[in-house]
Amino acid sequence: MVVGRGVVVAADTRASGDHIYGEERKVYPVYLTREGEEIDLAIVAGSGSSSLVKRSCELIKDRFLDFARQYGRNPDESEVRYLIEDIEGALMSRYYRLRELGVSEYASILLATVTRDGKPMLYLFEPSGLANPMHEVPGYVVLGHGELTGARLLLTLLGYSPERSYHWDYSVLTAFIIDVVSMVDPTVSPFSDPRSSVYIRYDEEKGKVVMGPLTLDAFRNTKDSVQRRIEAVRLLWEAMEAVGEEAVLKNLQNLKEKR
Repeated sequence: MVVGRGVVVAADTRASGDHIYGEERKVYPVYLTREGEEIDLAIVAGSGSSSLVKRSCELIKDRFLDFARQYGRNPDESEVRYLIEDIEGALMSRYYRLRELGVSEYASILLATVTRDGKPMLYLFEPSGLANPMHEVPGYVVLGHGELTGARLLLTLLGYSPERSYHWDYSVLTAFIIDVVSMVDPTVSPFSDPRSSVYIRYDEEKGKVVMGPLTLDAFRNTKDSVQRRIEAVRLLWEAMEAVGEEAVLKNLQNLKEKR
């Protein structure tokens, strides 16, 4: 999800297949430590065949690390596009060979990065290997079972767009979506690992790209906020049943204007 000059990537930790569920991390930060300094490069994540997702993420990781080792910095926009074309070709070739061998497994891969001058870029590598840029329209990517069981519906209902929602708390928003979807989809676990929410962004003060997961305190605060917002949605519906939509909307508008 694009947030200002950065991208937030969040996931649940449940891996599923053939009625077997397990827990594993699905978000992989990509960075290089060079001469004691960390170069934060990208975040990759995926859904589909576990082995294919991991191998595809490793391929993307290697391409970005090779660039950083060669140039000692983050890529600019044109260099990111070149990397995307290179990765796209490699994934298409790999997936094609697997289909030729009769392997029907698939993977959808997300790549989030920020250029050296602060432009957020978000791509979805589809099961064909083709890269679909998502940073401008719609400004987010939803992967896995959760897409089918409500994540996209919730974003639409909340009226999310990068332009309209730039001031929202995206840690709370992404955790809210994961937790609500987990209520109805057994293949999605509640948001339970702070390392599964990573924010890559351009830091104006430092003049460089930085990246990091939620701290434990921020994670606890996020979980508390999510629970309160779930309760607020239920209370909103009950209030409209009790006094009508117009009265509730008028009071909500008054609250919003007092900010």
